[in-house]
Amino acid sequence: MTQLDVSSAGDNADPLRESAAPAASARVQVDYGMLVQAIEDYAIFLLDATGHIVSWSAGAHKVNGYTEQEIIGEHFSRFYTAEAVARGWPEYELQQASLTGRFEDEGWRVRKDGTTFWSNVVITAIRDQAGILTGFAKITRDLTAKREYLEALRQSEERFRLLVDSVKDYAIFMLDPDGNVISWNAGAARIKGFTREDIVGRHFSTFYPPEDVAAGKPARELAIARQIGHVEDEGWRVRKDGTTFWANVNITAVYDESKRLRGFAKVTRDLTERRQREELERSGDRMRKFLATLAHELRNPLAPVRNALGVMQLETGVSPTLARSRDLIDRQVTHLTRLVDDLLDVGRIMSDKVELRIAEVDLAEVVARGVEAARPFTDAHEQRVVTHLPRDPVFVRGDMTRLVQVLQNLLHNASKFSPTGSRIDVRGRIEHRMAVLEVRDGGCGIAPQALDRIFELFTQEKEGQPVGQAGLGIGLTLCKSLVEMHGGSIIASSDGLGCGSAFTVSLPLAATTSETPADTPGAAGDDVAPLRILLVDDNRDSADSLAMLLELKGHTVRIAYEGQQALDIAPRFAPHLAVIDLAMPKMDGFATLAGLHAYPELAGTMYAAMTGFGHASDVQRTREAGFHAHLVKPVELALFDDLLAQAEARRAGDARG
Repeated sequence: MTQLDVSSAGDNADPLRESAAPAASARVQVDYGMLVQAIEDYAIFLLDATGHIVSWSAGAHKVNGYTEQEIIGEHFSRFYTAEAVARGWPEYELQQASLTGRFEDEGWRVRKDGTTFWSNVVITAIRDQAGILTGFAKITRDLTAKREYLEALRQSEERFRLLVDSVKDYAIFMLDPDGNVISWNAGAARIKGFTREDIVGRHFSTFYPPEDVAAGKPARELAIARQIGHVEDEGWRVRKDGTTFWANVNITAVYDESKRLRGFAKVTRDLTERRQREELERSGDRMRKFLATLAHELRNPLAPVRNALGVMQLETGVSPTLARSRDLIDRQVTHLTRLVDDLLDVGRIMSDKVELRIAEVDLAEVVARGVEAARPFTDAHEQRVVTHLPRDPVFVRGDMTRLVQVLQNLLHNASKFSPTGSRIDVRGRIEHRMAVLEVRDGGCGIAPQALDRIFELFTQEKEGQPVGQAGLGIGLTLCKSLVEMHGGSIIASSDGLGCGSAFTVSLPLAATTSETPADTPGAAGDDVAPLRILLVDDNRDSADSLAMLLELKGHTVRIAYEGQQALDIAPRFAPHLAVIDLAMPKMDGFATLAGLHAYPELAGTMYAAMTGFGHASDVQRTREAGFHAHLVKPVELALFDDLLAQAEARRAGDARG
């Protein structure tokens, strides 16, 4: 180390003290040198007045990488980046240190091996007793780890802030210890209606109804959160425009490291729709219980009335007037019994108490039984039911009794709203892998605006209907519920009032039904032999759920969540079918397809593009790129079945070739 002159002498110095001073100074210099050499976390060294290094410590060696022999005499600018040297930063630091006595800076510095580190640098000017600059003391500390930690912390905080700000389904904001708003996210603005400028600085009691504020609820919630750390509540809150919403509120006390309260984190969620849904469900429960009770109570008096009618029918020699009256009562009791049965069934369906007895059912037998069950009503109106069914048997999986009930209700409905002596057609066919039954009449028809609500419970469309033909409005509701329980659907159609109407029921085919019409290409997806299928999609939920569906159908599936992963998997897996999402980061679907085409072992693979775009130009682009099929999201299951059948046909063709 360079010796530092720490002695001082005056004209009248004591000779004994003068003789002791050099020894003391030497001891101080030795102690100081040992102290500096013992410090390894700091680079401590001296520069001469021109910036050349004149001393070097063990810490300097550790931080900068140079040995004492390598660096003594070199200019300290060697530790600076080329950019800093080019703009004269080392000279500027010495200039500032000489002017003010001290200069401090943080920036990148360069080690012997060329690597850089973030450092804190302190340069102190050294002057002799005459005030002349003799050099500089320089202390450097490696702050790279600290800087990386602070940068990671900053990025984490920034990501968290961006996350909070981008959340729109929750109001997330901070309160100071007194309850004043100090932050505001996009969700808070959407839910509560206040902008950041509107609300920051105002007390959070602004969001509470006046009666809650008067009762001290806001202050009480903060007190509870302060006491136990957290409080949760549900209740009405007020938006900027004065409207109210049902909210779930969480308030959490926030403390710093010294356990001092910094404020409160508040999360609010608008649960108005959920509350309304729960209210509807409760109303539905009450309605179901009412229907069940009503139906059972109505059946009790019907039994003796029916018995009395039986007695009357056994009587002989009654007058024509009494006979007509008896028959009239019989017809009305039959009608009333049917209404009660419908009420019971609706109540059971709404309570999930209907159990279907599923078996393989011949559609022709359903039609025969349904027509026969409706015959008393159609005969009473002198109406003719004409059936049109396929030559080959059509089988569905269903409950025979319930399916007959559906057709009977539809025929009853058609008869009721059609003229006396008219014709009702029942047509059966196979369409899009479904068994279809259509009941068409030439009656009063349905207004266009009523088609969407015709299946709602207790709905009766009065317009255009004959006087006295209204009912409870439960028959079509019952039909819809029973059909949907079979996995099917029912729709109503009409060209308008006076133009008749049609009700079309679609039911899934049973596995034994052979499907031959030209509009149903290929075999059903479940009949395809097991395939090896590669799914390439960066949306994990989409890929995983589709893989689950295909595996349930018996296929072997591999998933790649990015293009490069697909290129790694495909050569070993050799898929029969590859379904590739086009919009993927890093490597999109087109680049992935190009990469897969480079493997000769994939020559027999069928490629399907999956995208949200279905314009003709999009289809043309995928075809030109080499895709065999173009699927538009969301993809219907039937289209996947067709795709699997095509892949199976391609595999079979390759096997024959």
